[in-house]
Amino acid sequence: MVSDSNTPTPRRKQVEVVYDPEERINKLADEVDKDAPLSRLTLFSPCKVNVFLRITNKREDGFHDLASLFHVISLGDILKFSLSPSKTKDCLSTNVSGVPLDDRNLIIKALNLYRKKTGSEKFFWIHLDKKVPTGAGLGGGSSNAATALWAANQFNGCLATEKELQEWSSEIGSDVPFFFSQGAAYCTGRGEFSLMCKDTLGYPQKPCDFSSHPLVVQDIPPPVPFDIPMVLIKPQQACSTAEVYKRLLLDQTSKVDPLTLLEKISTNGISQDVCINDLEPPAFEVLPTLRRLKQRVIAASRGQYDAVFMSGR
Repeated sequence: MVSDSNTPTPRRKQVEVVYDPEERINKLADEVDKDAPLSRLTLFSPCKVNVFLRITNKREDGFHDLASLFHVISLGDILKFSLSPSKTKDCLSTNVSGVPLDDRNLIIKALNLYRKKTGSEKFFWIHLDKKVPTGAGLGGGSSNAATALWAANQFNGCLATEKELQEWSSEIGSDVPFFFSQGAAYCTGRGEFSLMCKDTLGYPQKPCDFSSHPLVVQDIPPPVPFDIPMVLIKPQQACSTAEVYKRLLLDQTSKVDPLTLLEKISTNGISQDVCINDLEPPAFEVLPTLRRLKQRVIAASRGQYDAVFMSGR
C-alpha cells in the first residue's frame, strides 16, 4: 500500500484468543449429562409454620376440621438420594437418633407409594440430614415425604405430574400436599390428628386413611415476605397431641372468620391479633411452661416483634 504523509496510517485490529480447557470440559460434561440417567439428587426440604389456626368443627370420626394459613420458612432438612442396586428395599440413614429408618418413616412410605402408583422398580439410598426438630408441629416429616415423592419422580423421568403427586401425597398424611404448593396456602378440611392416630414423635401407631377426607390446599401469593426475620423457639418439653385435643373445647375457641384473618394478613401483614391458634389454650393447660415462655418472650421483645405466636397443630 502506498501512502503519503497526509494519509492516516491504518490501525491493525488485535484479536485475543483465550483457550480455557476447564470450560471446554464443563461443556462436554453438560452434553453428556443431557443424555445420562439421573443417579444422584440433593434437595432442600423446608418446614412450615401455621400463621393462624382455627379449629372449626369436630368430626364423628374423631378428627377435627380446621382452617389455617400454612407458610414455609427457611429452616429445613437436606435429603440426598442416589439409586440403589437393590431391587427389594430402600436404605435410609440419618444424622439424628430416634428417627425410624423403616417403613414407619414417611420418606419410605412416600417411595413405596410412588412405586405402587407408577409401577417403578427403582429403589434408593437416602440420607436425611435433619435440622427440623421432631414433634414440633413444623411438618418436617410431611415435607420429607413430599420431597421423596418429587425425587422419585425425577429419577423416573417424571412419570407423574406434580398435580398427581400432590393428590397421591394425601394418602401419606394430610399435611403432605401443602409441600407441593408455592410456599403459602390457605388450608381447610380435616386435620390429621385423631386421639389414637400418632405417637409422641408424630409417627402413625395404626394405619390412617388420610385420602378419604384430604386437606384442601389453596395456593395463595405469599402474604409474609420470605426474608422476614423470625426467631423459632423449640422447648425441650413436648406436648401430647392427644392430651391437647382432650382439653380442646370448641365453644371456647376463637369466633373470628378465618377468611377475615387471611384478608388482614394479605393486606397488612403479620400482627399479634391475627396470629390466632385455637390449640394454644389447651396446650398451655398441658404444658404451663409454654405459657410462661410466651410471656417471657413478649416481655423481652419490648414491642419490637410484630407477633409472638404458637405454631403447630
